[in-house]
Amino acid sequence: MNNKLGMNLLLWGTEVDESLFPVLEEIKKVGYDAVEIPIFDTNEKKWRQWRTKLNELNLSAVAVTINGPEHHAISTDAATRKKTLEHNKQVLLCAAILESPLLTGPFHSALGVFTGSKSTSEEKKWAAEHIYALSEYAATLNITLGLEYLNRFESYLISCSDELIELVDAVGHSHCKMMFDTFHANIEEKDSTSAIKRMGDRLVHVQLSENDRGTIGKGHIDFHSIMQALKAIDYKGMISVEAFSPKLPAANIWRNLFENEIQLIKESYQFLKTL
Repeated sequence: MNNKLGMNLLLWGTEVDESLFPVLEEIKKVGYDAVEIPIFDTNEKKWRQWRTKLNELNLSAVAVTINGPEHHAISTDAATRKKTLEHNKQVLLCAAILESPLLTGPFHSALGVFTGSKSTSEEKKWAAEHIYALSEYAATLNITLGLEYLNRFESYLISCSDELIELVDAVGHSHCKMMFDTFHANIEEKDSTSAIKRMGDRLVHVQLSENDRGTIGKGHIDFHSIMQALKAIDYKGMISVEAFSPKLPAANIWRNLFENEIQLIKESYQFLKTL
């Protein structure tokens, strides 16, 4: 497998600005081909500066976004649903500036918003309508959506591969696909390799994340089997490392899982190469 290897910048928190340019240089020096860039700020000028830096380093980009409570695509309030669509379209514009072929993440609904019960048929309908409209706009920018499911403690709409497959199939759009994150799969799947095979050619992006969100290869996730499953479906997309620290409060990680970020990106890359 000759997939591009990437690093997720959320390891350094949510403040994504020019202060991370030296980090990009370190990521490139280690050997990565690409970075996952979180888009929360939709200032287009900012992302043009980022594209210039990425071109300088010959790094590819994959855009990722997360919707907070104010951007809830399955809200009972129609005005909130409309505002969320407009916001996510603006995120897509920023992804286009970064020349990302994908917009990945769990933007089918808001992170950490719960009703106290399982999702309803109406909420599923709203999600499908939102994602279809977003897919239509993404197609005009030559971007494909890579939807993500989260574990049950972070999302109630979509929390396993079968539910994500159901949503993507309901949307039924050529620019609506899915991604796979080993951290959430480790919690929610009976068999992660089987889940990957069921996703098949719908799968356009993969995040390798350890069970504790630390350095990959230092925990108990069977990445060798994951890679074999990806090979079995002839997966051609990027394989990215996703790790978090206390710099990302939303991840609720309050202890140090590694010595420093540079050590993590180096050791994770070395482990990736053994795969």
